[in-house]
Amino acid sequence: MKVLIISDAWHPQINGVVRTYEYLSRELQKMGIEVEVFGPAHFSATMPMPFYPEIRLVIRPYKRLKRMIEEYAPDKIHIATEGPLGWAGRKYCLRQSLHFTSSYHTQFPDYIAKRFAWLIPPLYKTAHSNAIRLVRNFHNAANCVLVSTASLEQQLRNWGFTAPMKRFSRGVDTSLFHPGPKTVLQELRKPVALYVGRIAIEKNLEDFLGMKWEGSKVIIGDGPVRQALSRKYPEAIFMGTRQGKELAACYRSADVFVFPSKTDTFGIVLLEALASGLPVAGYNITGPKDIVKEPFLGALDGESLEVAARRAIEQGRPEQCAAYVKENYGWRTAAEQFLEAL
Repeated sequence: MKVLIISDAWHPQINGVVRTYEYLSRELQKMGIEVEVFGPAHFSATMPMPFYPEIRLVIRPYKRLKRMIEEYAPDKIHIATEGPLGWAGRKYCLRQSLHFTSSYHTQFPDYIAKRFAWLIPPLYKTAHSNAIRLVRNFHNAANCVLVSTASLEQQLRNWGFTAPMKRFSRGVDTSLFHPGPKTVLQELRKPVALYVGRIAIEKNLEDFLGMKWEGSKVIIGDGPVRQALSRKYPEAIFMGTRQGKELAACYRSADVFVFPSKTDTFGIVLLEALASGLPVAGYNITGPKDIVKEPFLGALDGESLEVAARRAIEQGRPEQCAAYVKENYGWRTAAEQFLEAL
């Protein structure tokens, strides 16, 4: 079987969507499935995304994408994102009467609305409702929409999504992310609260950076608001991007993982933290509440990250965190779910 994945989020970007399809492709190939991902790097005409120049958006991709699809001749097509490439792929499939699946990875309406509201605050509600209509129209054309959790499915149903939905979980590389000695960050004031991810407005990082904390706050990642936040919060430690063993060592060496985002639908970094024996603190919303289901995994709070972080340190159990992830999340399971949906 030849599977084509069309995604506006792909190399050289570093984010949860990219990592999802990296690991998924690797697992599918182990199962004997041929996989190809078409991303922005396949196209010469691109432009920087407004407010986020690190992400390139493809300009008028339809004709080239059509040729690429027909040359590759896939048996199955999956559209990962609702950007220009995603819409072009959707258009091609509908014109050719081809079945396709899609995924809902990001709270796109919140993502868009926050950016409009940053410019003109009263526009939030209008931008949010218009963006819901946009993503609903996009995904309702799919033969199946992949969603990470039950709470996300219910949210989309409440928004009027009518396409069939199937679960698409995630996994974590436990050979890399696992409990172990604290080898870095030890010179910092304790307890060490860690964030890993994009440094962008939709990640709600000011809630983390502004919370009362007698220890240290460490931020790993990069993004368009990094410089502004590092100036505003000089006591925080911005380490830049870390990957592989360096990143794993940081997870193991912190005391609590803080996840302030309210726009993620899952959060692979939550699994990486837990697999490393690091309890999680976050808001009680879609994503965190679907993963942090037991007290030994950390704590969630509806209003206060500080309350959640302190409670997570008190009740988190590193070895139980790691065992829970290893037992309940794996890329082989995710790949099987993906194939079933196709």
